[in-house]
Order: sequence, then structure tokens, then C-alpha cells
Amino acid sequence: MRFLDADAVAALGPAGAVRAVTDALHGGLDPAADPPRVPVGLSTGQLLLMPSESPDAVGVKVVTIAPGNPAQGLPRVQAVYLLYDRDTFAVRAMLDGTALTTLRTAAVSVAAVLGRLPDRLLRVVVVGAGPQATGHVATLAAVRPLADETYLVRAPARTDLDAVTLGSPPADEALRRADVVDCATSARSPVFDSALLGDGVVVVAVGSHEPDARELDGALLGRSTVVVEDVGAALREAGDVVLAVGEGALTADDLLPMRDVVTGTAEVPADRPLVFKNVGMSWEDLVVAGAVLRHHG
Repeated sequence: MRFLDADAVAALGPAGAVRAVTDALHGGLDPAADPPRVPVGLSTGQLLLMPSESPDAVGVKVVTIAPGNPAQGLPRVQAVYLLYDRDTFAVRAMLDGTALTTLRTAAVSVAAVLGRLPDRLLRVVVVGAGPQATGHVATLAAVRPLADETYLVRAPARTDLDAVTLGSPPADEALRRADVVDCATSARSPVFDSALLGDGVVVVAVGSHEPDARELDGALLGRSTVVVEDVGAALREAGDVVLAVGEGALTADDLLPMRDVVTGTAEVPADRPLVFKNVGMSWEDLVVAGAVLRHHG
């Protein structure tokens, strides 16, 4: 059994991860067939089991969530990925699951919106300053030229990034000018006033996978084309979607599966915002883990 650490996972590169996602969807993978993640409550936290299978492999990501870890200087969320042979279930590789999550989440986001990203210098605004925030910028930069990126956070002094205070006049101006807005926070309520955004903007939200937590307001989803990894998963886990539906701003029939968008089955209008809500699904880990293993021969 091979062990592929964080550096080995990252060696695939953002563009390679985007290709793995798009190739899998063009090859017929159906996210709707993915098993739902399985939460397991423990005395000091939670395990999440994320199994999936493809014609080539079987895999499972085991995620640990330990709320008390940050007080000890440890990550709240950690993970390991096990990749198995499709027929014999022999273990082929173990991968750093935390690095895999960072790589595949941004790859899925970019794959979902790539068709709407113009091939010109893009102004990117990121709400958040963690690994997903910087990972999304790196992945965007791997497929499109960036004019600039602006990080918006509540407390700029707490990050090493050159960040702007969320809600300040400079932050609002950055949102008005943005071509792409990425939200990667732990917020449970909308992080900005969506009226600031233009009709040509592309918005990605990755910060939550709980039905009662959201980063985007219902008004934005109501005036946007809303793309999700899978409609069923979104209605179970995507608070941005669930709450907008509950408010009457959106219906389940309005949601576009990313498979249809990536393969060209569904047409995405250019005259309204595009919102992609990413909750993270097991198939994404499997296809990117397989690509990492192939990359290393």
C-alpha cells in the first residue's frame, strides 16, 4: 500500500484536479448515484464517512471533526483517504485526506463555473482567509488570468493575508467590481449584501454543508442561475439553497446539476449571476484521488 502525503497530493496541481473532475463527468459519472455521507457521533466530536465507487476504483474518506482541537492548537477537521481496487477491494493507496479535500473542493467549484469564466483578466473577491479561500484563488489562476484578488475578512489583523475588513467601503467597492466572488467561511448567515453584485458575476459558496447555515442571501439565489453538484444533496445539506427555497426565492426545479452544465446539456444564461453551491461529495474525492495516484505512476 502506498502512502501519498500532502505534498504528493498537491503535486497533481489545481489544473490536473479540474481535469479529473471534468473528465469524470464527461465520462458518464452521475453524482446523483453517490451514497450520502454518513455522520457518526462520538463523545468528543464526530466522524464523517464518505464512500464512493467508480468503474475503476472504490474509496472512502474518513473525516474527524473535533471541536475542542483549536484550543489545543490542532485542526478542527482532519481526514485520511483510502483508495481500493474496484474488484478485489485490495488497498491501493492511503492519501492525506485534508490535502485532498482542499484540492478537490476548489477543483469542483472551478469545473462547475468554468464555462462562464471569460478568458480575460478577472477581478476576484474572496470572503475568508483559510485554505479553501487561498485554494480557490490558486485554482482559478491555473485556468484563467487574474487581474487581482481581494480577501475580505471580519478581522484582518488575524490573518497574514493582505485583507480588507468585510462590510467596509473598500470591501463593498470590491464586491461591486468583482467578476468572481468566492465564499469560504464558517458563517451561518449571509456574509454580504448581494445587491452589491452585478448581473455578470460568478459566485461560489463552499463554507457550509448544513441545512440551516448559509453564506448567501435568498435574494441573490432568486435572481441567479443556481448550479449544484446534485439536487438531492443540495436539498439535504446546502443551507444557502434550503433556506432560499423555504423563503420562496427559489424552487427545487430551478436547480441545475453541475453534470449538465459541465457536459453542455444545460445552457447557462449570460445575463444573470451564476451561483454554484458546493457541499462536497464523495465522488469528488474518489476521482481526484485516482488522478493523484496515476500522476505518481
